[in-house]
Amino acid sequence: MEEEKVLERLKEGEHEAFTQLYNAYWNQVYNFSRLYVSSVEDCKEIVQQVFVKVWEARTLIKEKENFRGFLFIITRNIVFNLSKKSFNESFYKMSVLSAFSDSMEQANCDVEEEIMASQLNDYINQLVDSLPARQKEVFVLSRQHHLSHKEIAFRLDISEKTVEQHIYKVLKFLKENLQLFTIFLAC
Repeated sequence: MEEEKVLERLKEGEHEAFTQLYNAYWNQVYNFSRLYVSSVEDCKEIVQQVFVKVWEARTLIKEKENFRGFLFIITRNIVFNLSKKSFNESFYKMSVLSAFSDSMEQANCDVEEEIMASQLNDYINQLVDSLPARQKEVFVLSRQHHLSHKEIAFRLDISEKTVEQHIYKVLKFLKENLQLFTIFLAC
């Protein structure tokens, strides 16, 4: 298969060219997504989404450019969006469960969700405990004591910008580690 010619035919909407590219690359796309996604079904879905995007963007493909690189950029973006969605859903579940537990201690939550929320809460507490002392102090004052950046800066005798930087670093650290945790829970 001479890739440039197949890509030209793909741009013209030829289904056979699409099938040739799919057959040539589906395994590589699947294996690449397996590096980041543990579910076989999710990986198969990612492969399908990647090739749907290829078909939809076929007129924009440049025959002389690296098609394989193009595929992996699409794959990476889909994996990232899937991870982001998974993280957001888990964070949303945790927030909802937390709100319910604050207002109704005896709420009849689904046992599995309750366990997951408890595990997630324990994990977040472990992550917060592992922070450098100053970051932890700033984060606790912000999130548990509900102090503003200005109040924290005054209390700790640091600038508001330093408070913002600490909060940013902590949130970034938590987000990165919570994504890994949610992937682990999905297994």
